[in-house]
Amino acid sequence: MAWFKRKNKGIQTPTEAKKEAPDGLWYKTPTGKIIHTRELKNNCYVSPEDGFHVRIGSKEYFEILFDNNEFTELDANLTSADPFEFVDTKPYTERIAKMQEKTGLKDAIRTATGKMNGLPITIACMDFSFIGGSMGSVVGEKIARAIDYCLKHKTPLLIISKSGGARMMESSLSLMQMAKTSAKLVQLSKAKIPYISLLTDPTTGGVTASYAMLGDFNIAEPGALIGFAGPRVIRETIGKDLPKGFQSAEFLLEHGFLDFIVDRRDLKKRLTTLLNMLP
Repeated sequence: MAWFKRKNKGIQTPTEAKKEAPDGLWYKTPTGKIIHTRELKNNCYVSPEDGFHVRIGSKEYFEILFDNNEFTELDANLTSADPFEFVDTKPYTERIAKMQEKTGLKDAIRTATGKMNGLPITIACMDFSFIGGSMGSVVGEKIARAIDYCLKHKTPLLIISKSGGARMMESSLSLMQMAKTSAKLVQLSKAKIPYISLLTDPTTGGVTASYAMLGDFNIAEPGALIGFAGPRVIRETIGKDLPKGFQSAEFLLEHGFLDFIVDRRDLKKRLTTLLNMLP
């Protein structure tokens, strides 16, 4: 049984005493290379080996875009109610509470205002870790309030979408957010305040069918999955095989649904250049 132990300076030490590396210290790229998470963070969470854009949330995007990570969060404590008293495998209220505890988030979106390379900007960023980034009443309300802030302070709006679609637990209330956010964006357009929509992996369902595709500029990260329904549903509906990669950012760019694709490492610079070009 000696192989269960290791020698350290002549003293036998139980294997359990061996210190393990902390979870999350290393990242394995899609090509199999192991890199330190510090290196990944310094590269804007883009794998230096193959350019793969790791899925990140509002915390990381705010760090990347806001100068010195300084911003004022808007409506930080807004949370979902449960008007339908929805229950699936667990009550909706319990699911919300567990997700809030697990993620440290109040819901699937955070909104904040600050400066990006010296330019004032308001950013609404979705978090996929919170019930798949699903759009419920809180997501719609926070976007609407962020638009109101932009109208009052004349700041451009950036919405970073990352979502599985509308939140089924809120039923018709979640679907209403599609019309609500679209109507608010019309107000922004009439005021001639720029709105940039950044679609990241994945952007699907009711989010794609509403504010995600209504930007003055619709842009995406490389390789992002963007679509409304899943490939199987579409194939069965139209009765035809679908082109390979038809829901990728690159395919959508080729067919005119996007203005350009931007590497996350260049995102802050490209956005600043774009906003400086606008009157």
